[in-house]
Amino acid sequence: MIFPAVLKPGDTVAIAALSSPVEIGIEQACKTAVESMGYNVVLGNCVSKSIRGYAAGTGAEKADDLMGMFRDKSIKAIWCLRGGISSSHVVDKLDYAEIKRNPKIFVGYSDITTLHVMLNQKSSLVTFHGPMVRTNMLEKYDDFTRSNFELALNFCDGFSLSNPPGEKIMVASEGRAEGVIVGGNLALLTSMLGTPYQVEIRGKILFIEDVNEKLNKVDRMLHHLRYAGKFEGLKGLIVGDFSNCELDDPRYGLAELLADEVGTLGIPVLYNIKSGHCFPMSTIPLGAWCEMDTSTKSIKFTR
Repeated sequence: MIFPAVLKPGDTVAIAALSSPVEIGIEQACKTAVESMGYNVVLGNCVSKSIRGYAAGTGAEKADDLMGMFRDKSIKAIWCLRGGISSSHVVDKLDYAEIKRNPKIFVGYSDITTLHVMLNQKSSLVTFHGPMVRTNMLEKYDDFTRSNFELALNFCDGFSLSNPPGEKIMVASEGRAEGVIVGGNLALLTSMLGTPYQVEIRGKILFIEDVNEKLNKVDRMLHHLRYAGKFEGLKGLIVGDFSNCELDDPRYGLAELLADEVGTLGIPVLYNIKSGHCFPMSTIPLGAWCEMDTSTKSIKFTR
């Protein structure tokens, strides 16, 4: 896997809209927010372009924008504007070989999951499941999210994932595992099964998170992964934040579902990892080497 160069003060960050746009006028506030962190900022061409009411331009327009950012030697990092809908329009229009020749920091989550998977698999690029400009940095960029993000972007030897104060890492199944970590949003991962853009999990550690998907739907998606053979050869499972996913019945929650559906796989499972649609949030370097140990409730990433 290729680790992009670390980001330094004064470097140029491009803000890319690869899913949904923002309202006209908000893009300048996003630019200012990143500039206040000490970076030069380039706005993508699609940040306030809206088609169909939910897409930041056509797939071709967004792909051209992203490829231009990877080609531009002055740009050192690409931070996604926000999630939403329509990043799947982009993945079939990218030159992954050229991206591999021009590696740089790429950050986002939620609908950006499919791009993480493809950049990991086709460009061998380590990417970052981390905060987005409109969603996090404009209004909810707390100290924990900021410091954890900066730690992940700039790690040289290794670092351990941490939860915000007061949030315990929980164990659903005991064990220890190591391997490359992949994944992202569970709904996106399952939606791409059976296509050329599906995640390859065998021999790896899978990370999943989601939002506004009730537990019965999470149940269905886990079965979808199982029936697609994605649990075969899986080394370990790290379960991120599942915001607003509980059923009304307090007797059966995510912990019980994990025990029923993945607790019998014979692999370590850690959950309540605060990465995903939560505030504060941790950043995860997808494609990095990951070591997880339930006895110490620890997750470590190395190059």
